[in-house]
Amino acid sequence: MTVGRFNTDVYAARLRSAAAAAHAAGLAGLVITPGYDLRYLVGSRAQTFERLTALVVPADGSTPTVVVPRLELASLKESAIVELSLEVQDWVDGDDPYALVAAALPGSAVAVTDAMPALHLLPLASVLGAVPVLATDVLRQLRMIKDPSEIDALAKAGAAIDRVHARVPEFLVPGRTEADVSADIAEAIVAEGHSEVAFIIVGSGPNGADPHHECSDRELQVGDIVVVDIGGPVEPGYNSDCTRTYSIGEPDPVVAQQYSVLQRAQAAAVAAVRPGLTAEQIDAAARDVLAAEGLAEVFVHRTGHGIGLSVHEEPYIVAGNGLTLEPGMAFSVEPGVYFAGQWGARIEDIVVVTDDGCVSMNNQPHELVVVPVS
Repeated sequence: MTVGRFNTDVYAARLRSAAAAAHAAGLAGLVITPGYDLRYLVGSRAQTFERLTALVVPADGSTPTVVVPRLELASLKESAIVELSLEVQDWVDGDDPYALVAAALPGSAVAVTDAMPALHLLPLASVLGAVPVLATDVLRQLRMIKDPSEIDALAKAGAAIDRVHARVPEFLVPGRTEADVSADIAEAIVAEGHSEVAFIIVGSGPNGADPHHECSDRELQVGDIVVVDIGGPVEPGYNSDCTRTYSIGEPDPVVAQQYSVLQRAQAAAVAAVRPGLTAEQIDAAARDVLAAEGLAEVFVHRTGHGIGLSVHEEPYIVAGNGLTLEPGMAFSVEPGVYFAGQWGARIEDIVVVTDDGCVSMNNQPHELVVVPVS
């Protein structure tokens, strides 16, 4: 694997699949501006500016074209575009890049990435004489089903974040603030192999009851339950996302009992994952355990979300989603319980669907981790 991206043949296969999916959808092609879709298809980390950069993928299988400002040509070097021998149409100020896009397409019925800014979408629609549709439906299946190279990257990310969680107890010292702990975790995330920090949640005591709390100047106290939800990308950009819950000193018996229910709920959902079941059935597997113990009302979010180049992507493991699970799908299983003004807890693993079940990318213990105090 080349640093920063996969081997070129991975991207060549993705481009072929994207063209075939566009053809099956009755489209002339796809127009992909910078964002996760572009990174997925050609490994490019180009950014969106007022000057148009776009990958044009014709549905007829002809060679894709990259339309790029001449002054941004250097941004292509880190991608697979040159090795893929794609057509490159560079342009300078005064040229019409949208006309270049239209010329690279065999028709006007196109789909665009959902990351395309309006300042590019509207001129493109004017040149095409038709309003594009979103490429989300076309690319959804491709990005949801991870190939072996992606699964390997997710496994490396999972192992890296496991190593960080193994170090978290040493940071949870009474009198330190959530912000102090967050800073230590940020250093550990990079030290353990991530390219950067995507997010850190350190929710102690009552702050743990806010699922999207980040960190604050609240000082840790003996008896606190602390939710630590952390993640980041590992090259070539695939993310970790793992939550464990800690107790500073021995927990209250009621807290310990309710946490044990949460642990059973998370385990039940993971055990339920297999091809042929639906996303909503996995959500129900966790939710039903909590409901049986009177905790349904304190589980306030979906059970999980897909993960890959983006921390949150499809499939979403939520009630009402009848999507059938298939081998290669990767998503979190993360039920939680949240008692407003008191405490909260969450347990989260990333799993990948296999032919007969699933494999977890995270292997730190799921028990409430008791941090001894002197």
